[in-house]
Amino acid sequence: MSRVSTYLNFARNTEEAFNFYKSVFGGEFSGGGIARLGDMPAMEGMPALAEEDKNLIMHIELPILDGYLIMGTDAPESRGFNLNFGNNVHINLDPETRAETKRLFDALSAGGKITMDLQETFWGAYYGSCTDKFGVQWMFNCTGKV
Repeated sequence: MSRVSTYLNFARNTEEAFNFYKSVFGGEFSGGGIARLGDMPAMEGMPALAEEDKNLIMHIELPILDGYLIMGTDAPESRGFNLNFGNNVHINLDPETRAETKRLFDALSAGGKITMDLQETFWGAYYGSCTDKFGVQWMFNCTGKV
């Protein structure tokens, strides 16, 4: 089923923020719970993960109202991120098919900037990200195999 969610990036306090949101909205973290940066396999071309970064959040999600999800990650400077107000929020799309994912990605990235080409990921999704020509950041995460 297709869905839309909001993805929030924090420098190093995603867990604190999401525990706060959990206290406000109730419920439990979904999507397999909390995934940590230390759980991520080493990626070619990327520097080794610093010991102090291993416990940071790679992915977390919390259903809030009527099944709407907020998701988040830590994006520390040590991993090359430079967060500022405005670049810490993405609209995350989970289309049902890879064809729809590609169509939306191509349309939204036209005239903008591709930040990660659509590709297979270690978590089993067809994933990519872009900033559209108006500066809105989009993430695409298709788990469908067709």
